[in-house]
Amino acid sequence: MKNKIFKKGSGLSVKIVPGKNEYDFLLAEIAGIITQGRVAALRQIDTTQVMTYWLVGGRIVEFYQNGRNRAKYGEQILIKLSGDLHVRFGKGYSVDNLQNMRRLYIEFPKLFKKYETLSRKSKQVVNEKYETMSSILSWSHYCELLKEEDLNARSFYEIEAIENGWSMRELRRQMDSLLYERLALSRDKKKVKALAHKGQIIEKPADAIKDPYILEFLGLKEETEYTESQLEQAVIDKLQHFLLEMGKGFTFVSRQKRVTMINRHYFIDLVLYNRFLKCFVLVDFKRGELSHADAGQMNFYLNYYRENEMVKDENPPIGIILCSKKHAVYAKYVLGNLNNKIFASKYKLSLPTEKELDTTLRS
Repeated sequence: MKNKIFKKGSGLSVKIVPGKNEYDFLLAEIAGIITQGRVAALRQIDTTQVMTYWLVGGRIVEFYQNGRNRAKYGEQILIKLSGDLHVRFGKGYSVDNLQNMRRLYIEFPKLFKKYETLSRKSKQVVNEKYETMSSILSWSHYCELLKEEDLNARSFYEIEAIENGWSMRELRRQMDSLLYERLALSRDKKKVKALAHKGQIIEKPADAIKDPYILEFLGLKEETEYTESQLEQAVIDKLQHFLLEMGKGFTFVSRQKRVTMINRHYFIDLVLYNRFLKCFVLVDFKRGELSHADAGQMNFYLNYYRENEMVKDENPPIGIILCSKKHAVYAKYVLGNLNNKIFASKYKLSLPTEKELDTTLRS
C-alpha cells in the first residue's frame, strides 16, 4: 500500500491508496468473480429452459397416449396449442418447437433424473467455481442432437459436448464433419460401443488420432495453390479451432521449434502437448503425398525430443504427419517397425460431401 498526503485547508491529512499492481489484481479478481457468476446464471437459465421444455414435451406425450383419437388429430392439437401459448407467453412455442419438446421427452427419457441428481448436489455443495448444473446442455444443443438419427452417435456427441464445453456451433461442426464415424473407423466393435457410452477415452497415442482431420475452418481451397508455410500460418491464425479439431487434451506449445544439431538448424512446424497422454506431440504439415523422407525427418525430431526435452514422469513424444494425400499400403511400410510412434493422417480443407461420406463408411 502507498501513503499519499493531501493538503486540506490549512492542515494535512493522510490517505491510504492501494498501489497500481494491487488494485489491478483486485479489479481482475472481482471481474473474474462477476464473469463466473454470469456464466453460472446463464447455465442455470439454460438448464431450467431445457427441463421446462422436457416437461412440456412429456405432458404432450401423455395427452396423446391417454386418448383414443388424440394422436389422430395430433397436428391440429399442436397448431391450436402453439397459438394459445404464443398469446400467453410470446415466441418460442411454434409447432416445430413443440414437436422438438415432444421428441426431447421421448428420446432423452433420463434427462429429468439427471436434472434431479444435479439439483440435489447443487443444494448440498455450492462453491466459488460455479460447477453445478454443468451436465445438461442448452436447448439449442439438444435441438441439434435430435437431428442425429444414430443413437450411438447422438450419445457420443452429447457426452463430448458436455465434457469439452462445445458451443452449439462447434457441436454442429463436429457432427457435420462426422467426428464419431471418423473415430469409429479406427476402432473395433467393443471400442466403438465405448464411444457411445463414455465418449472419447484417450489411453494410448492411437486413441487421440483421427484420419482424416477436417480443416475447413482455415478458409483454404482444395483446388488452389498454397504452400506448407501458408497452411501452417492459417492453422496459427485459427489455433483455437485447430486444437478443437485435434481433440481432447491438446494444448499449444510452440511453432517452428528450432532443433540444432552439429551446427545445422531444423524446424518443427508445430509442437503440442496432450495432458491425457502426458507427452509432446510434434506435428509436421505436408502439401502433397506422404514420403519415406517425411517419416525419417519426424523420427529424427522424436529422437531429439526424447533425449533433450522429455522429463521424468512424461511419456515418449509422438509425431503426426498431416498430409493432403496418403496411400494406406505405402504408409504402412513407411511407418512400420519404427521405435517412435509416428502417425500419418490426411487433412481435408472442406467438409465431406454425402457421396464421400458414403464411400468412406462403406470402405
